[in-house]
Amino acid sequence: MNPLRPAILAAAGSARMKNAVTRIPVTAAVVRRFVAGEARAELLPVATALLESGRCVSVDFLGEYTTERAQADAAVTEYLSLIDDLAEVDLAVPGSHTDIPRVEVSLKLSALGQFLDRDGPAIAAENLHKLCTKAVERHVWVTVDAEDHTTTADTLQAVRAARAEFPWLAVALQTYLHQAEVNARDLAADGTRIRLCKGAYQEPATVAYQRRSDVDASYLRCLDVLMRTAWYPMVASHDPGMIAAALTLAAENNRAPGDFEFQMLYGIRDAEQQRLVAEGHNLRVYVPYGTQWYGYLMRRLAERPANLGFFLRALAER
Repeated sequence: MNPLRPAILAAAGSARMKNAVTRIPVTAAVVRRFVAGEARAELLPVATALLESGRCVSVDFLGEYTTERAQADAAVTEYLSLIDDLAEVDLAVPGSHTDIPRVEVSLKLSALGQFLDRDGPAIAAENLHKLCTKAVERHVWVTVDAEDHTTTADTLQAVRAARAEFPWLAVALQTYLHQAEVNARDLAADGTRIRLCKGAYQEPATVAYQRRSDVDASYLRCLDVLMRTAWYPMVASHDPGMIAAALTLAAENNRAPGDFEFQMLYGIRDAEQQRLVAEGHNLRVYVPYGTQWYGYLMRRLAERPANLGFFLRALAER
């Protein structure tokens, strides 16, 4: 792991650091490598180009830890419009339209009101239902993103409840958490669509593995579970070792390329994304947009030294 990861993740929660970084003029140019724009109008051409390249998309309207009802309502309104716009983009771009939608939205329950003082979980669940209902109408998928470990139990509970009506609803699992394999087995047995990722938040050793080797080993255990038993595994990783393992496990479990998918972040390993598509695999790009990009950017910088180097070089050139 990036040895500077703890410091960078700590900076992600620093209001002072956020103010300093967001005021640097060159930051906007750097952010565009990882974020499609601050407005939906900037996002849509990016989504169109990715679909035209043979890739699928999962779009995240950035925002989390909402503390005001008006913010949650605004997020829901934006997602409803986003679902409509993505559906129209999907229809406009030639290509096969199968039971696996090419367009998806990713959302965080904390952005939908999970942490509101009064009835937060109920409000978030109601908003999730509203968005899933819209998604069904437009043939768009929804994945509930993972957040820090304090939200995991409530998130899984909300997803299980919603899946009674929307069985295609997906959830992300982070393999740096000690409970990841247990949760993977439970969710796979329920037929849940699962996005498997390593994790991007700063977590204590009491709940999360701290060494890269342990996180990788957990990922491989969970991946084995999903490839053997899950309906539709989603392998969210840029790690060549994890990608190779996924291909091996898929073959061992007689999974065709359309029985699972790879997922990667916008702006990272574009050539590898295109290689996997050329080989016939489903590849979905996680594309964020919105004004609340600071926390997302810092987590991307913490993940890989190359990302941090790119950012620092841009600042030095400025």
